[in-house]
Amino acid sequence: MAMQTLMRGFASEAVDMAQGAFSRAKSQAVPRVLAFTKLMEARAPARENDPRAASRALKAFEDLLGQAKDDSRDEPAWIDFYHHARLSADTAEVFRDLKNPKAALTWNQQATAMPTGVFTCSVGMRLSIVGTAHLQARDLDHGLELGNRSVDIRARVQSTRTKDYVREFNAALAPWRREPAVREFVHRTRVGVRLNMALARFS
Repeated sequence: MAMQTLMRGFASEAVDMAQGAFSRAKSQAVPRVLAFTKLMEARAPARENDPRAASRALKAFEDLLGQAKDDSRDEPAWIDFYHHARLSADTAEVFRDLKNPKAALTWNQQATAMPTGVFTCSVGMRLSIVGTAHLQARDLDHGLELGNRSVDIRARVQSTRTKDYVREFNAALAPWRREPAVREFVHRTRVGVRLNMALARFS
């Protein structure tokens, strides 16, 4: 619920939900489940550009994730989806929001390799996240490469969530807005948005 609430732009409510989940479960849940609640808690202040609150939650997340490796208790089946690589990818997004590209790219290295030629919403969003981190690190060429791959996927996958990722990527391109390749990319994304809106009206 905290994740869904955050996606709809209600950061403070998402924090309350994540903290409530942790408080209710801390005496019973296994460390990886508790780590997940702290990661969700960190994502909200990161979106609000509150590095202190995000760092506190991330520190608790990393400590719990470390405990999970040594915990022999059975984990619930639903947490299997949030394995270490997936949690690492989500942590990279937190550091992207905090405009800490070094940490974002370091956590991304711990995630599973992004497949080529796979057109799914999650792959497209992650390409945009990592591409934005490269732009924050002043690596325009690598950032644009990943951005174009993300847009290729977006053209094949209908998802309202991807609009926010494209918007954030384009904002990170601001220092190079006069570059021909950047102007072409921004134009391409705007055309794609209009096309998707038109398709949505007829679907």
